[in-house]
Amino acid sequence: MERREVVIVGGGPAGAALAIGLARRGRDVLVLERAPAWRWRACGVFTSPVTVRALATLGLTAAEISSVARSLPAMRVETPAGTRFRLTYGDDGSLRDAAVGLDRSALDPLLLKHARDARAEVREGATAREVDIGAGRIGLADGTSIEGRMVVGADGIRSIVARAAGVDRPALLPPRTGLTFHVAEAGPDTPRDARMIVFDGGYVGLAPISGGRVNVGIVVGGRSWAERLRVGGAAAVVAEVLAGIPTAADDPVDWRAAVRCDPIEGAAPIGHRVTRRQGERWLLIGDAAGFLDPFTGEGLHRALRSAALATDAVDAHLAGDTAALGAYDRAMARRFRSKDAVSLLVQAFLGQPALFERAARSLADRPSVRETMGLVMGDLVPASRALDPRFVVSLLRP
Repeated sequence: MERREVVIVGGGPAGAALAIGLARRGRDVLVLERAPAWRWRACGVFTSPVTVRALATLGLTAAEISSVARSLPAMRVETPAGTRFRLTYGDDGSLRDAAVGLDRSALDPLLLKHARDARAEVREGATAREVDIGAGRIGLADGTSIEGRMVVGADGIRSIVARAAGVDRPALLPPRTGLTFHVAEAGPDTPRDARMIVFDGGYVGLAPISGGRVNVGIVVGGRSWAERLRVGGAAAVVAEVLAGIPTAADDPVDWRAAVRCDPIEGAAPIGHRVTRRQGERWLLIGDAAGFLDPFTGEGLHRALRSAALATDAVDAHLAGDTAALGAYDRAMARRFRSKDAVSLLVQAFLGQPALFERAARSLADRPSVRETMGLVMGDLVPASRALDPRFVVSLLRP
């Protein structure tokens, strides 16, 4: 039986960030990443300035961040009726004050490199098949077992650690399916807006990234789209959605003839929640700790923030602080409860086209309301501002 101090299941941004933090504090850390080499899978790409700052805090240099992040001046939301509004996070043009599209094929390996440089062990091609939460034991696909004083689930919305702990629950939203891939973009990687196009029963996000590519994220729900997926499959749904994307002067992609750069990856249902995020010998971070809504673009921010909180909690727990893990759970609840409520509110608006159109027109016509929403979506101010009755009234009044 191999015994380690901390075993992290999942080598995405959350798991890598936790490994960096704990290894720099002298902890014995093992990261188990199931993929033998990086491959595209459904994951977050568009994110706000706070994520860039978190990457800098982890030790990524300005040059490294520039190599993986493409500046996006704004997220432009477009409704079926033609209303448009831009959500911005700053106006000085720097990466620290702009949304970005991240090249995950470069970012994820870079974070694992920093984890190795901090003397964490990263074991790629290691798939966890079973987890004994009480014993802290992980059985791998190759038949070997590892026992950790702490087992951390950083393995996404279908976390094997969350399932083993019995805390995984369905999201508080109707079932939705996500489809994602990249398409080729002609021309230089100049800054331009990301786009979020809402249509009947779903939405599609377009986030330019480096290397002449645009990340496409499609979310659909309801019986009509479920039937389309059943009959025609993912490729047919993708073709239908891309054909419906309106042309835009600043968007060089011909969406009817767009060339995919990688296979279509899917996730269904998209979200999940957990009843708690920690136990005596285990902890959940990133999407494994709960994921609700890709519309708000908060997945990467939540991943890195949870890893930062978990670094303090796990280190303190291993040093003998019996209250540290519970404090982590409460801190996560405080930090993201209001944002989850905003996400549910956004989804409620999306489910009522007339209501969403009214809110969109208000955001287009009222700069102060739009500015507040942009700051909330970018996690730059407390999400509770968007739940203030006065803000909701200003959003919905004629």
